[in-house]
Amino acid sequence: MQIIPAIDLQDGQCVRLRKGDFDTTHTVADDPLRVAADYRAAGAALIHVVDLDGAKDGARRNAELVRAIVKAAVPAKIELGGGLRSDADLAGADALGVYRFVLGSAAAEDPSVVSRALTRYGPERVAAGIDALDGRVKTRGWREDGGLADTQMAADMAKLGVQTLIYTDIATDGELGGPSLDRLRAMKEAFNGSGALIASGGVSGLGDVEALRDLGMDGCIIGKALYSGAVDLREALFAGQWETCFAKGELLPAVVQDSATKDVLMLGYMDRQALRKTLETGLVTFFSRSRQTLWTKGETSGNTLRVVSIAPDCDRDTLLVTAVPAGPTCHTGHTSCFYEPWEVRE
Repeated sequence: MQIIPAIDLQDGQCVRLRKGDFDTTHTVADDPLRVAADYRAAGAALIHVVDLDGAKDGARRNAELVRAIVKAAVPAKIELGGGLRSDADLAGADALGVYRFVLGSAAAEDPSVVSRALTRYGPERVAAGIDALDGRVKTRGWREDGGLADTQMAADMAKLGVQTLIYTDIATDGELGGPSLDRLRAMKEAFNGSGALIASGGVSGLGDVEALRDLGMDGCIIGKALYSGAVDLREALFAGQWETCFAKGELLPAVVQDSATKDVLMLGYMDRQALRKTLETGLVTFFSRSRQTLWTKGETSGNTLRVVSIAPDCDRDTLLVTAVPAGPTCHTGHTSCFYEPWEVRE
């Protein structure tokens, strides 16, 4: 499950609301660029940005700030919602460098905007946002009734070809009281496996992240819990994605492959702490079974392995690590630890 930290913008600042009520707006950070950079540094691959000014009145007062956030977040990508109601709005967001557009009011009021966006930008760059209260869709900054049930809109979006659906239960948003698991189950059934379902609102701690993961959510947007300190982003990223790899055991075999040549360089083992350190430092770190301690490859020789990507296998009990070697991987001086193949004769 992907963890997506949130930045809500109003008048150039990061703010939070309770249940979408603009009268409850309070500033949580003065520098959105620093927040975006911190999220990136923690390991977020995608950041959810909401233009509250745009959501409320369609104004695009935060356009240049969004452009700056896009740059500050690199290599993380930005998805933007709030006031994207026309083809021109989407073109403007595209020009700012936004990766994915979240269409909420437009999706409820004029689904043809969604259809054209899917055709022009592709389904990976378009998300439908469903914001609902008591099962009813809300639009225009959550102030108007959208005229349909949340499950019906989910089914409609699936028929249009939408592959990313973001669901917010307004009753839980900003409350730190836990997500609405029952509503999310209903939305999952209505969307019927058509794509990724992302939950937004209510996360109050790692327990909620784990509950959403176990429910089968594809993503989880976290806002207030990060600002309040109730959730640490690094911990949430680990719980949402990597923790499931240790369901069968405390040690994972990790095959390291040269990212350029695709040659297998070595095999090691990672426990939770070794994987955490690898993710945080970008250097391959293993758990030594003989010494019962962590060790970073190349920490004494300088022949480190800098991580490019990490992927679990289909059973999530083995890791494939692609890396850039700083020198020979094997202690013998060979490029690979697998340097002496044995012949097999028929």
